[in-house]
Amino acid sequence: MELSAPSAAASASQRCEGRLSDCGIRPTAQRVRIATLLLSAPQHLSAEQILASLRAAGARVSKATVYNTLNLFAAHGLIRQLSVDGSRAWFDSNVEPHYHFHDLESGALIDVPVPAVAFSSLPVPPPGTEVAGIDLVIRLRKKM
Repeated sequence: MELSAPSAAASASQRCEGRLSDCGIRPTAQRVRIATLLLSAPQHLSAEQILASLRAAGARVSKATVYNTLNLFAAHGLIRQLSVDGSRAWFDSNVEPHYHFHDLESGALIDVPVPAVAFSSLPVPPPGTEVAGIDLVIRLRKKM
């Protein structure tokens, strides 16, 4: 049986509301809308893209609310904040370990699975520290 669009949207909102609660985040209406948009599929969005999409759907939400909500989600491990080119932050709905391709022309980010990358060695971390993770961005351009 197929769900109608309103039923599917309500179901997605309910799933996101549950995920927020599970992460210890109070599921306000605006937080649920932002979570539903960002967590609907594995994707990489900027705060500006999220804001534009929400406003296009008729939501009245401020830029500060979007940023504060995204930072809250990232702090609770619901999403991952990425800094790719220094010009803006990206928010990744895939929090599993992975790396990224960055298309310099389009700006698109594409997930790269961890097993697709091999490091032959890493430097020894300073005394009293350990490696907590590795962020890798492989920048792409068209062949000349």
